[in-house]
Amino acid sequence: QVQLVESGGGLVQPGGSLRLSCAASGFTFTFSNYLMSWYRQAPGKEREFVARITSTGRVTNYADSVKGRFAISRDNVGNTVYLQMNSLKPEDTAVYYCNARLATSDYWGQGTQVTVSS
Repeated sequence: QVQLVESGGGLVQPGGSLRLSCAASGFTFTFSNYLMSWYRQAPGKEREFVARITSTGRVTNYADSVKGRFAISRDNVGNTVYLQMNSLKPEDTAVYYCNARLATSDYWGQGTQVTVSS
């Protein structure tokens, strides 16, 4: 079955950096066919879009709140997608989720907690 396993979350001070990883396995089709995205959900708020990357990695999109600070990338050989997060702010505190999408197939990971606090 499809598995998306996020890692790399933790506690970081404001202004710090973290790199999240999402390891994918069990896809019906090759990983490189899937649109990969990161979402986040803060306590008491709805899940929101953070970043996405197309199958080839040539096109990326970001939420305005993270543009210029976060960078999404993917390794289609290692079946992994990354989220490099720099200049972190307290408002970035949330559970971060990896998402894989292809046609009507839509998969989610279990999430990794990111806490930005001094």
